[in-house]
Amino acid sequence: MYRFLLTPRWLAAAALTVVAAVVMVMLGNWQLRRYHERTGINERIDSANSAQAVPLTSVLTAPTAAGTPGAAPGESLAWTKVTLTGRYDPAHEIQARGRTVEAEVGFEIVTPLILDDGTAVLVDRGWVPAGPGGALASPEVPAAPAGRVTVVGQIHLSESRPGAVEQRDGRLDTRRISIPRLATELPFPVYGAYVLLTEQSPAADPAFVPVPISHEDAWQNGGYAVQWWIFAGMVFVLFGWQARREAHGLNTDGPAPGVPAEATLDRRPERPRDRVEAADQRRAQQADQRRAQKPEPLDRVEAADQRRAEERAAAAGAGADRRLAAPGEGD
Repeated sequence: MYRFLLTPRWLAAAALTVVAAVVMVMLGNWQLRRYHERTGINERIDSANSAQAVPLTSVLTAPTAAGTPGAAPGESLAWTKVTLTGRYDPAHEIQARGRTVEAEVGFEIVTPLILDDGTAVLVDRGWVPAGPGGALASPEVPAAPAGRVTVVGQIHLSESRPGAVEQRDGRLDTRRISIPRLATELPFPVYGAYVLLTEQSPAADPAFVPVPISHEDAWQNGGYAVQWWIFAGMVFVLFGWQARREAHGLNTDGPAPGVPAEATLDRRPERPRDRVEAADQRRAQQADQRRAQKPEPLDRVEAADQRRAEERAAAAGAGADRRLAAPGEGD
């Protein structure tokens, strides 16, 4: 019954089904890896308050040349709690515009912290509201403390899609905190990630609002993984369903493999439109049956004899019809 599965058409369909299922399983596995990565980030965010801060220089690669950033850390280091000590450089302070905290648009203030070896770490000191002139008006920013400062914070990966960097009101002005782009504007080597300040000694100015840390949507990736795996199983179910319909002749889009198309045509005669046409149709069917019952002539002589016999029978039938019709003439 299922021998048609060995035809080229069905073998190609089976190969396509397997390829589609493999691709869907791979996509599901990729989403599962993203789920585990994001879950790990959320765990680090949740445990940051109770975790012990580690020296930043122990987890990030130090930069080597001015104008270029150090190596960017992987996502596994995002939000790691670190500590560092140095001196702020307010002359190269950065303001990141268009940042929203509690539905209000303002600026995040990022100030380089120069370490003892001359390298620098960009420290996001917090959020301040925009000035009176509107959402893009330069803010009033508390001055960075002078002297040595100890900072505790969490590693924030460099932001993507860097934009233009301009000088504005004594600061570098940008929309995105992109370390590779900002490093070209600074005269010292810069680490490949910046630090979101949570504690500072001496204490940070209370005018700064701590920048909230959003959790990653790990469950979305988990849901996508399950969906892709379900789709992979569904392609096999669909293949089996189509094969079963083909085996039982339920497919209506074409003849089964190996069956001539004309074999599927409906050869039933059309319904006659009236009784006269029905009588003609019956006579034609009877004639067909008589011809089918007569054996084929063996040669041309027998064929000639058969034709003469048919002509005599037809003539006799015509004479009988005239005799039957004669009494009615002249009535």
